[in-house]
Amino acid sequence: MSPRGVATPDVREQLFAAAERVVERQGPGALTSRAVTTEAGCAKGLLHTHFAGMDEFVAELCLNRFARTAAQAESLSELAGQNTVTGNLDAVARALFDSGGLAISGLAMARPGTMLRVRAALEGGALGFDAIQRAITGYLQAEQRLGRVAESVDPGTVALAIVGTAHHLLMTGWPGTPDPGPAMTRLVTVLVGG
Repeated sequence: MSPRGVATPDVREQLFAAAERVVERQGPGALTSRAVTTEAGCAKGLLHTHFAGMDEFVAELCLNRFARTAAQAESLSELAGQNTVTGNLDAVARALFDSGGLAISGLAMARPGTMLRVRAALEGGALGFDAIQRAITGYLQAEQRLGRVAESVDPGTVALAIVGTAHHLLMTGWPGTPDPGPAMTRLVTVLVGG
């Protein structure tokens, strides 16, 4: 536990990771500021020092994870011509489910104040599913130029199907339900023809 007055390095990420562990282990109902700070091993008031409350904290957690996945998706273009197309796409699709994605999405949906904050941030340009969709589209176009994806494949439609399915699985799943990863792998394989 960090003593009072001692700086906690990378406090936001520490709190976000702690929240994910709490929700994964105990479900969304267990997420309180005290549970997060106890899990993080830091001072009880630290969360409220950095966030205006739990709605802001959960919204920032969701937006942070969207941005992290979008950055991974944007790096897809560097993988054109490497590994397999299906494997590259599958890694990005599965990244949406990592780190408690199902539980965090369910938590955000259950908090109207959080959803309003997330929506406002996305409308203001924060990275979300649309950035992931654009990155997947660009990647598939690059693979088409290399001849690794058939010309008959519509990159924009495939990207929409991948992102839309991931969104659906995130919004309708919860901790303890079957792993959505295999369904995403099958979808990606069918969509890119391989």
